[in-house]
Amino acid sequence: MNTPIALIESLDQEGRGVAHVEGKTIFIDGALPGEQVTYKSHHRKEKYEVANVVDVLHASHLRTEPACEHFGICGGCAIQHLEFSGQVAAKQRMLEGNLWHIGKTRSERMLPPIYGPAWGYRHKARLRVRHVAKKGGVLVGFNEKASSFVADMDSCKILPPHISALIVPMKELVGKLSIRDRVPQIEVAVGESATVLVLRILEPLQPQDAAPIKAFADTYGVEVWTQSKGPDTVRPFYPQQGPGLSYSLPEFNLTYPFKPTEFTQVNPHINRVMLRRAMQLLGPRAGERIADFFCGLGNFTLPIARSGASVFGMEGSAALVARANESAALNGLAGQVEFLEADLFKMTPELLQSLGHFDKWLIDPPRDGAIELVKALPDADESSTATSHAPQRIVYVSCNPATLARDAGILVHTKGYRLLASGVINMFPHTAHVESIALFEKAGP
Repeated sequence: MNTPIALIESLDQEGRGVAHVEGKTIFIDGALPGEQVTYKSHHRKEKYEVANVVDVLHASHLRTEPACEHFGICGGCAIQHLEFSGQVAAKQRMLEGNLWHIGKTRSERMLPPIYGPAWGYRHKARLRVRHVAKKGGVLVGFNEKASSFVADMDSCKILPPHISALIVPMKELVGKLSIRDRVPQIEVAVGESATVLVLRILEPLQPQDAAPIKAFADTYGVEVWTQSKGPDTVRPFYPQQGPGLSYSLPEFNLTYPFKPTEFTQVNPHINRVMLRRAMQLLGPRAGERIADFFCGLGNFTLPIARSGASVFGMEGSAALVARANESAALNGLAGQVEFLEADLFKMTPELLQSLGHFDKWLIDPPRDGAIELVKALPDADESSTATSHAPQRIVYVSCNPATLARDAGILVHTKGYRLLASGVINMFPHTAHVESIALFEKAGP
């Protein structure tokens, strides 16, 4: 039987090449747009197949040698074989394609992509841990590709170098613990003055475990915390009093303290540039009342407040609301911001109207998007009294182009907004993850 041949048209949201052969869509791992490849399918359905590359008959000029020796086995990266500028261009095309095919809209202007360091960028990560006697002991790393097994790795190029250098020592540390079979995860959080490793423990540590943990922390200059159950069980083990985690936004003269398991952007370099872009698009001014929905610990809220605007932040996590209030007070902005804990996935038109009028919105939702929030806006054909509560401008920061496109379709076709600009943010180089930002403005009469 001849090996089938395919011409790759694009990349999908998992970084696989997409082709069409005899009326079926074929998703081919390891293939790049413009390439002609042979492939072997390992998952077949009526309308599509999932396959792996067998041979590249005609290679893309953007194909490159992956820098990491674990690429192809480790599932942490999907597109290291695509040259860096090609990764950014592919993500831009993915954003444009989603906006049109899902939202039935196009951006009037495409923004220049935001990108930064290609390696060592990931300052937060959850590393899997497993004791596997057949592989010589403890494994620490990301999952293998399309598998629940832990990749056998001794370094990682997307982690900061000092964290990559800890992978082998972390293996050795867990191997010394009495509960080495009951530590499924190590969460890494890097701040500007501290690095924290959170050991997820399914059984209590024993007295004899203290010595190796303390020696590890002292040798490598890290703080070791533990988590036995939910987020409220996260606490320092050694040292008990460390400098604590924080990140800063020097452009806005802001400092944010955070706990190791609290949500922060994984790429601090890109976060700073993203904040600058968001403020340029939002254009906050003194005297305006601005909403920051899905505000988290105030990553966008406090830079908006620096403009002199009054800012209302809404977030579903009580812990993050508390952290946002702490940061506002630390930065002298408590009088300009107000935070409320609320489930934005249960937003209604009545609740939205009860919050009062906002001149502008910033939205930064999780992957599910902000559909209930945008649906709660008055329709474009409602009375002028109702539509007066709608913000004139919305800046939407998205981590999922599909849900951004869905919400953009509602804003444009139902709520009376124009999609003025959009562009990608390469927050996660070498992965297929697409972060983006979009600007909507209320259309004129």
